[in-house]
Formats: sequence, structure tokens, C-alpha cells
Amino acid sequence: DQVKGVLTLQGDALCQADINLKMPRNNQLLHFAFREDKQWKLQQIQDARNHVSQAMYLLMNRDVNYQFKSGLEVLKLMDAVMLQLSRARNRLTTPATLTLPEIASSGLAKMFTPALPPDILVNFYINLNKLCLTVYQLHVLQPSTTKNFKPAGSSILHNPGAMFEFGSQRYEVSHVHKVECVVPWLNDALVFFTVSLQLCQQLKDKISVFSSYWNYRPY
Repeated sequence: DQVKGVLTLQGDALCQADINLKMPRNNQLLHFAFREDKQWKLQQIQDARNHVSQAMYLLMNRDVNYQFKSGLEVLKLMDAVMLQLSRARNRLTTPATLTLPEIASSGLAKMFTPALPPDILVNFYINLNKLCLTVYQLHVLQPSTTKNFKPAGSSILHNPGAMFEFGSQRYEVSHVHKVECVVPWLNDALVFFTVSLQLCQQLKDKISVFSSYWNYRPY
């Protein structure tokens, strides 16, 4: 109930975002929306697409009449293709870890109108087949309370109590709100990655079996 909103994802771009945030301490309702001239590119989807493009290039950069000279050549090609497909899938299943200062300095903070207040951080990322939005509410650490200051490291999701320094000010996370939504075509993409990897492995297995027969020499 603390965070509600509508997001529009087109390919690798978040082209619209409309978010309502209820502040726990005073029940104040804040509203933020993407500026009309802004889109936010999701690096995970861009990277996954680039890996797929590389896999396609590996498969298609030969003449249509090219003849493979050995099973080993096919195995090496399948290994290279599977590496790119695995990297593509991993970019969707494993969100990047970020520090709180990295989130604070991200260009995402400049996407909204009205501007986000200094005690609010937001982050978008892909996790499997879901688009996730995380909102961090902060409070400023007073000089008298910073003797136990321990800056948090990188993480996908930071918990309440995490501390960090940004600019000349020290902050602590007071509340964390995470909402997520299933994106059907991301689910399809993960299924296709799995099927593609299985097909590549099946071809490798067949090549290995035939190669063992070919190399067999009866006495």
C-alpha cells in the first residue's frame, strides 16, 4: 500500500512512469512521473539483446554453402554460441549489485517531475521475468550519531539501517519499498533461452557420439 504506480516498458526502454508514494512517518502522499522528454534504458535488457546479436552473428557469418571440416569445429561454434546465450540469460536472472551512492548519482533521479526530494532514492531492475521498482526512504545522520557509521557495500536490495555518504552528507535507509510486476515477454525470452541452450547441447552430444564412432578402429 505504500507504493503504487503504472510503468510502460517498450523493449529495453521505460518510456513512462507514474508513481504514488505514501510516506510512513506522516502519511503524506507524493506523486512522481517521468518527464515527457525522457526515457530510461534498462541496461540488463540492452546487454541481453547484445549477447543474442553476438550469438546470431556467430551462426550467420559464414557463406550459405560453407561446409564444416570437422565435428570439433562444430563443437567450438556451439560452445561460443552457448556462452553468449548463457550471458544473455544471466543478465535477466542476475540484477547488478549497486551501492547506495551509485543509485543516488544515477541519472534516474533526474527523470522525474517534480524532482525527487533528497530523502528518496529509486531504482529499477529486471529479475527473471519481473520488472522491479525499489524505493528507499532516507534520514540524515546527525554528526553526533555518525561515530558508528559503516557505509554499506554493493547489493541488489539494501535493507533498512544501511548507511552511506553522498556529497557531504551521511544518510541511513529508514524504509524500503519494493514492488514488482511480471512482464510476459520476459518470461517467454527466458523459456527460449533455455530451449536454445538445450538444442545446442543436443547437437554437441550428437557430434560427440558420431565422433566416437568415427574414431573407433577395431583390432
